[in-house]
Amino acid sequence: PQKTSFHRPQTLDFKNGYAFSRLPREGVGGDTLFANQLSQDELDDLCTKGTTLTYGQVKRSAPSRFTPAFVAYDKKVLKFDAYFMEEVPLSAEEHYRIRQVGLYYYLEDDSMCIIEPKVKNSGLLQGKLMKRHRVPKNEHGDYYHWKDLNVGIDLPIYGRTYRLVNCDSFTKVFLESQGIVVNPPEELISDPYTEQRRTPVRKRVVPTGPDPFRQFLTYDTKVLRFYAIWDDTNCAFGDHHPCIIRYFLADDTVEVREIHKKNDGRDPFPVLMRRQRLPKIFVDKNKNFPSCVLEITDHEVKEWYSPKDFAIGKTVTLLGRTFLICDCDKFTQDFYREKYGITDFQPVDVNKKPLEKTPQVIPPYNGFGIPEDSLQNCLSLFPKPPRKDIIKMLENNLKVLRYQVALESPVPEDKNRRFILSYFLSDDTIGIYEPPVRNSGIPGGKYLKRTKVTKPGSTPENPIYYEPSDFTIGSTIEVFGRRFIIIDADEYVLNYLERNAKSFPAETVQSIRDHFLPRKVVVDTASSGIPKKDLDDLIVEVQKELKLQEPFNTRQLHEAFHHIDKEGSGFLDKATFLNICDRFNVPTSSILLKKLIDYCSCDEDKVNYRDFLLAFPS
Repeated sequence: PQKTSFHRPQTLDFKNGYAFSRLPREGVGGDTLFANQLSQDELDDLCTKGTTLTYGQVKRSAPSRFTPAFVAYDKKVLKFDAYFMEEVPLSAEEHYRIRQVGLYYYLEDDSMCIIEPKVKNSGLLQGKLMKRHRVPKNEHGDYYHWKDLNVGIDLPIYGRTYRLVNCDSFTKVFLESQGIVVNPPEELISDPYTEQRRTPVRKRVVPTGPDPFRQFLTYDTKVLRFYAIWDDTNCAFGDHHPCIIRYFLADDTVEVREIHKKNDGRDPFPVLMRRQRLPKIFVDKNKNFPSCVLEITDHEVKEWYSPKDFAIGKTVTLLGRTFLICDCDKFTQDFYREKYGITDFQPVDVNKKPLEKTPQVIPPYNGFGIPEDSLQNCLSLFPKPPRKDIIKMLENNLKVLRYQVALESPVPEDKNRRFILSYFLSDDTIGIYEPPVRNSGIPGGKYLKRTKVTKPGSTPENPIYYEPSDFTIGSTIEVFGRRFIIIDADEYVLNYLERNAKSFPAETVQSIRDHFLPRKVVVDTASSGIPKKDLDDLIVEVQKELKLQEPFNTRQLHEAFHHIDKEGSGFLDKATFLNICDRFNVPTSSILLKKLIDYCSCDEDKVNYRDFLLAFPS
């Protein structure tokens, strides 16, 4: 009594477009359906045990499962071939027409539709003549049923009578399975007017003779096309002009068009001669008569140009211009082959032979800028800077190899001059700087702007520039006529060459390494002497003692030591060191200064003057 839901479960479903029925998954109202709980022995006993009437009437078996019509007849269609006759009252060529259609009957809902196949350019509204619906049979409200359909009957629908002449195999099998005898198929009648249009029309026999109208109808839109060359080299600034000669067969007129190319320097007028009839031979007439300003009539011309006057390889003169015909198109070839029997259409080669390219002669290098930059003036009107190796510039940015060089010169004043040669790895350029020396008479400063330097013996066409492998201690570098000798290098040079030893010759790396070996031994010896704290304390005591002495110019003392140390090693002979101190009245006899000199001495002959000068700030 508490149950309120009595809906039946869904058993009808669609799968992949097909309708099917399945067993219910739950009972009425959503009750759970239990599976068979009998054992196998009990099921066997029920199969072998006979039925006995215990009480009441015998139970009847359940009726067969009900299948709706729209499921049983889904996608099942009866198809009939039919035609109907349509009157044509306003035509003198036909009084009626036969229209062939297809009649489709859908079994699932007893609906019908009529479709006429579309014919291109028929001028009729074809396609679906009657949409799908149940068609009324009579005025009493009855509808057509599949039992009313058969082959060889007339079927009136909405005022039109359709004659069913044939059906497909499925329709025939279905009707016969329902006990209907299918009539034999009939022949599908064709439209008489359509058959009449398909028959070939007999051509009208036209008498032979010069008929301009007949010529126009026969050869309309047919044009002979010739490719020719107009030789105008006899005139000033003349040239060979490619042209197209068109001969119109409809009225025997000729038109000449010039073929223009891009940037040919001529006015863009394609029509060289307008379409007109061109005279070939004139009638003899009085030469004094001014006929050049009058129109040419048929009485003045003895012969006009015709297709037989044009051929490949032939020269024709049209209104005073000479044209050489060199080729024609395929239609022209077919026309001459059919009418005149000409088969040789070998084109004439009129293409100019390409001029031999004159090799460009590069002028000698003038000495301004680098050869690559000066070469751009010979390659283009607007020179562009030579391309740079951006990857190399980014990888070697701010990487500079510095060397100390001496000028090789017979002038005595140049023997003591020292220069700093900088090699920039980013673009292989060289810059030379001369440190200024006071009272030397030479201002110093930038000696050579950063540029590429070629080796002696290289040519402007194939320049060979200096590389880091060419810079060894003692080697001579020639820079624009000046010769420099490498006497020292920066410690960065040694470190860079050792890191990239595979990229440089072993002789170059060993030369720099041998040059720094003695200096490294001296530095190691000096650095292993006294602790830095003791040296700083001693320097402070020396500075206190010097304040009690007579003051002297410490800046000139610094310059003197650096001037004597040509190599820039920071070490001087002990005798030279003491001479400089005596020149500037440095009290080297005091106990503190002797102790400082002993601390700065590497051995008996060398003194580290840089540590000594820490006590004399400039």
